[in-house]
Amino acid sequence: MTYQSAINGTIRLLAVAMSLYHLVVAFVGAPEAFFFRGTHLLFALVLLFLLYPRFGRGVGKTPGVVDWLLVAASIVTIGYLWLNHKYLYDRFVFVDELHTTDLILGTAFILIVLEATRRAIGWAMPITALAFVAYALFVAKVAPSSVIEINYLTTEGIFGIPLSVSATYVILFILFGAFVERSGAGRMFMDFALSLTGHSVGGPAKVAVITSGLFGTISGSAVANVMTTGTFTIPMMMRLGYRPAFAGAVEAVASTGGQIMPPIMGAAAFVMAEFLGVSYLTVAVFALIPALLYYVAVFVAVHFEALRTGMKGLPREECPRLLPVLKERGHLFLPLVIIVAVLVAGYSAPFAALFGILSVVPVALMRKSTRSAINLKGIVDALDSGARGALTIAAACACAGIVIGAIAQTGLGLTFTSFVLTVAQNSLIPALVLTMLAGIILGMGLPTTPAYIIQVALLVPALVKLGIVVQAAHLFVFYFAILSAITPPVALAVYAACGLSRSNLWETGWAAVKLGATGYIVPFMFAFSPALLLLGPWPEASLATLTALIGVTCLAGSLHSYFFLGPASAWQRVALLAAAICLIKPGWITDLVGGAALALVLLTQWRARAESLAVAAVPLRPGPQ
Repeated sequence: MTYQSAINGTIRLLAVAMSLYHLVVAFVGAPEAFFFRGTHLLFALVLLFLLYPRFGRGVGKTPGVVDWLLVAASIVTIGYLWLNHKYLYDRFVFVDELHTTDLILGTAFILIVLEATRRAIGWAMPITALAFVAYALFVAKVAPSSVIEINYLTTEGIFGIPLSVSATYVILFILFGAFVERSGAGRMFMDFALSLTGHSVGGPAKVAVITSGLFGTISGSAVANVMTTGTFTIPMMMRLGYRPAFAGAVEAVASTGGQIMPPIMGAAAFVMAEFLGVSYLTVAVFALIPALLYYVAVFVAVHFEALRTGMKGLPREECPRLLPVLKERGHLFLPLVIIVAVLVAGYSAPFAALFGILSVVPVALMRKSTRSAINLKGIVDALDSGARGALTIAAACACAGIVIGAIAQTGLGLTFTSFVLTVAQNSLIPALVLTMLAGIILGMGLPTTPAYIIQVALLVPALVKLGIVVQAAHLFVFYFAILSAITPPVALAVYAACGLSRSNLWETGWAAVKLGATGYIVPFMFAFSPALLLLGPWPEASLATLTALIGVTCLAGSLHSYFFLGPASAWQRVALLAAAICLIKPGWITDLVGGAALALVLLTQWRARAESLAVAAVPLRPGPQ
């Protein structure tokens, strides 16, 4: 056995052990916080230093002396907490002086977390954390020992809420996604979408929207979603004549929406549940209508673009039939149904994820068409893949804990809230615009979860102070942390899609912004109308949802120069844009104005179409002989 093969075997063994540990904890209950979160982080640190060795020069390199020293340092620093847990709970935080050992190991531990995060997701997050630490040390004049203490010896820093969410929720749902993927659900999602819309106008693009939405609910990563479903959908769209940039944009926008689509959203949604002090099911419920608005808008935008450019669907003989698809593979939807049922029954999200994972194997064994995917190697591969998929989130959450600790120590959150209120002059719309820009900028450099966490600490209090419902404020910053994935110049989902479509980055990026325009509008909608989060009476929520659906459809028509009955002229596009704005804004007066503008466009389009049909029906008179 070579050294590299031994390393690979060790990594695989550790990854499987990490997954099994969290499955056991989900069944029997979590141990004390330092043990549980420390174990989760230790697994992640060791695996990251072995998977990204030699200062992160790439996966597959052989770990060197420095990497093994970092592994040993990770074990020592976290092992020290395990061995001295009684000391941790007996001491008074920020009152009792730190021992020399605490200071040395605490400093080493912070540096280890920063280095692991740098290897996993790049420089942006560690630099952000260091900037907040520098603010604490040199601006707020916090003692260095206090910075070390909060991050190493308390659950208010690195071992805080973000890492708790990573250990409790995120890894289990990533494991669930890994098991579902290996059961053949990806192929089933594709066939299901093809059977529904493949033959219709713009069929391949609609298939991309549906497939990416379904797959995104279990992957929680825009880039992973693009690389999984895009390998099928992008070539399919280009084969029927779609521009490469448009094909890439459709996949990027549809894949990005997976993080906001219940029942399983992105990792930050679990953090949101923890911050709000509610169940994950509650978060999924109030996120449902905004997610539907997002996908309806993308779907109709694709439809209008296909009509405008004359794109056809796939031949019917190339599309599978719905009933055979459901008969052969429809049972693979059951694990998702089981998760929702367990959540509705009142059980916790980790318990629901555990039930979902345990259900995948017997569900896949139900039919011969999916039985071959289930074997011992496939199960081990899923355990291995799930743990590896959780590593970047674990590192990001640990590093985000450093930021949260600095904000808590310095009162920076209150300072930033005052700054936003001053700049916005206590006006809601400027505050929302500032928050939107901050969310997109943070999301460009950071993964969704830490970008959301930082905004919760800095921006959400200002929005709440201006009268935004707390749930809407959290979901607002959550959306814009996600939408950075399709917003140039740093648009990771677009980068991934361009790799598959071989299209120009900027052309694809702006096409994605145009397709996903509603995603930038929806957060403002529920900020002004909490009924869209299903927080108010049902009649009010129903009316708000209906008008919002019509509004986003009008917006898609305006942006793509086409509405249901034909091409939209310049004035019709302006009228559709006005209708969209009026219908999106809550209030019966604006709804009436928007409805009137929409009716005018439809009436003129209907008359123009009737006239063209009448002209086409008039027989040509024979000329003189």
